[in-house]
Amino acid sequence: MTTATAEKPSEHHSFEADVSRLLHMMVHSVYSDKDVFLRELISNAADACEKLRYEATTTPGLAAGEGEARIALTLDEEGRRLTVEDNGIGMSRAELIDALGTIARSGTRAFMERLQAGKPARDASSDEEKESEGGKAEGDSAQLIGQFGVGFYSCFMVASHVDVVSRRAGTDEAWIWSSDGKGSFDIRAADLAEAPARGTRITLHLMDEAKTYASRFTVERIVKAQSGHVPVPIDLIEKPDAEPARLTDGTALWTKARSEITDEQYNDFYRGLSGQYDTPALTVHFRAEGRVEYTALAFVPTVAPFDLFDPDRRGRMKLYVKRVFITDDADVLPRYLRFVRGLVDTADLPLNVSREMIQESPVLQVIKKGVTNRVLSALEKQLANDRNAYETVWSAFGSVIKEGIYEDFERREQLLALSLFKTTASGDGLRTLDDYVRDAKDGQDAIYYISGGNLDQIKASPQLEGFRARGIEVLLLTDSVDSFWAMNAPKFKDKAFRSITQGGADLKRFPLPDAGEKKDEAEEAPKADAFLALARSLLAEEVSDVRASDRLTESAVCLVAPEDGYDRQLEKILQDAGRLQGATKPILEVNPDHPLIAMLARIGEEKASLREDAARLLLDQARVLDGDKPADPRAFADRLSRLLERALSA
Repeated sequence: MTTATAEKPSEHHSFEADVSRLLHMMVHSVYSDKDVFLRELISNAADACEKLRYEATTTPGLAAGEGEARIALTLDEEGRRLTVEDNGIGMSRAELIDALGTIARSGTRAFMERLQAGKPARDASSDEEKESEGGKAEGDSAQLIGQFGVGFYSCFMVASHVDVVSRRAGTDEAWIWSSDGKGSFDIRAADLAEAPARGTRITLHLMDEAKTYASRFTVERIVKAQSGHVPVPIDLIEKPDAEPARLTDGTALWTKARSEITDEQYNDFYRGLSGQYDTPALTVHFRAEGRVEYTALAFVPTVAPFDLFDPDRRGRMKLYVKRVFITDDADVLPRYLRFVRGLVDTADLPLNVSREMIQESPVLQVIKKGVTNRVLSALEKQLANDRNAYETVWSAFGSVIKEGIYEDFERREQLLALSLFKTTASGDGLRTLDDYVRDAKDGQDAIYYISGGNLDQIKASPQLEGFRARGIEVLLLTDSVDSFWAMNAPKFKDKAFRSITQGGADLKRFPLPDAGEKKDEAEEAPKADAFLALARSLLAEEVSDVRASDRLTESAVCLVAPEDGYDRQLEKILQDAGRLQGATKPILEVNPDHPLIAMLARIGEEKASLREDAARLLLDQARVLDGDKPADPRAFADRLSRLLERALSA
C-alpha cells in the first residue's frame, strides 16, 4: 500500500508473518539487560563501516569524501531521543526492507522455532548465505561483527518509535524506514539534505521509563563497558549541534603485539577491567591460530577478591566477538581458575541474539581448552623461574586451584605439580610434590598426608609421631578441599596418596634411627595383648578395634579410621555438612611401649574397675588429641575423679 504525503510517497509494509510475536520474544525474553540494545546498534554500525572498507578494496570510490570511519552517538535529553549514526556502507531501499523487514534473512518461522528450541539463531538456515548490512554475502577476509536484522530489534525495548535514514555508498538516493515495532513499518524516499552523506542514522524515540538512555552518563557507561573496543572510533555529541567528544579510538589493547605494550599499560588495563587496584602477579597474552582463531588476555591477580568462595561466583573472563562485548562471565576457564580476570576475542563465534546459548558452542570449548592450558603453563613457568612471585599467587589462590585436582581429571598431574604444601620437613617454607618425591625414603611407595582445620593442631597430632621419628615427610593439609582431592587423586609419579589417620601405618619396614635396646618382649607382649583384648571388649560399642600401634612413639593412644571409608578429617567435614548420617567406628591404636600402657598391662583382675576406667579414659584422651571432646563429658569427669582419688589415697 502507498500513501501520499506533502513531500514523498510513503509505502506501508507489514512484517513477515509471526514477526510481531517474535519481536515480543526478543524484547521480553531473549535479552535480560536492556543496555544490550546500544551494543547491538553499535555492532551494526561498526559492521557497516567494516563492510565499506571491504568493498572499497575493489571499488575505491565508495569510501571517498567522508574521512575516517566513525560512529556518532547524539543525545537529546530534552526530546528523549538517542541517535546512532555511522558513515559505513549504508542501505538501499531493497536492503532496508530485506534487512529490517525480515528477521535474520532465514525465514521468520524457522528462526523463531530454533530460538524457542534454545538453538543458536545463526544456524537457522544452513542453505542460505548470510548477508550483512549491505546485502552482499560476507567474505572470509571481511571482519564483520554483526548482522543487521536480529539485534536491531532490541532497540524496541527502550524506544516507542524508531526512524532509520540510510544512504547506500555510491548512490544518490536515501531512504527513511520507520516503525513502532508492533507489526508494520513505513518506508519512503528521503531528501538528500536530511540524510547522511553516506551510511545510516538511527533515531530512537525513547519511552518515558527509558529516557535515561539520552543522558551522557548512561551512554558513556554502556559504551565503555560493552563497546569500548570495536574497531571504529565512537564519538559522543551531548546535544544536537554540539562538538563531538571521542569516547573510544577504535583500537583494542589486546590486538597489539606484546612488544608494543608496556607493563604500565597492562596494569592500567587490568585495573579498569577488573575493578581492582592491585598489580597483577601474572599476565598471559597470546593469539591462537589454526582451526579456531582467537586472542586472549588474562591476568592473575595478587589479591584474592572478597567473594572468591561464594558458591554462586562465576568466572570473570569477558567474551568478545570481533571486539564486540558479549558477556562478562563467559565459561572460558574452569571454575578452579575463577580468580583469573581477562578477556577472549574471537571471530569464530556468531554474534547473534542467543547470547546465553553461546556457551554450548564447540568453538568456545576449543577456546576454553586453549586458554586453560596457556594459563596453567604460565603458572608452571612462574613456579620454575620466580618462586617468590608464585608463592604469592599460591597463598591467595592455592585452595581454589586445588579444587581442580578432583574436578579436572585431564590436568590432575599438572595441577598436583603446581601445588605447594606445608610439610613436616618444610619449616616455615613450602614444598612441591616433586620436592617430596625426590627426598622420599628408599622403598617408600606413598605420599603421606594428614589433614585438619588448624596447622598447630595437626602438627601436634599423635599420628605424626612415628613418621617424624623415622624422618618420613608428611604433608600438612589445612584447607577443606584437601580432604576431597587427596582421596580422589590416586597417584603422583607412581606414589599413592595415603592419609596417616586411616588404616595401618606399616612403618615397621622403616626402622627407627635410635631404636636402642628393646625390653624383654617375650615377657611384656602377652601382658599388653591381654590389656588390648580387655579394652577391645569394653569399648566394642564405640570402636571397631583396639590394636597395637607402630605410628606412636610418644603418646599412649590415638584414633585412626578404618582402611575402607573416609579418613578422620573428611568424615568430620561430611558430618558437619549433613552429608553423612552416622560415623564409622574408629580404631583405637595403643602404644604398647608407653609407660602408662605397660603399667595398665600389669594390673591384675583384682583391680578390674580401675582397668575399665583407664580403658575408657584412654579412648576419651584419644578423642581430645583428635580435636574432639569426650563422648560423655559427665562420665569422663566421674572416671577422672575416681582415678585421682585412688592416686591420692595410695
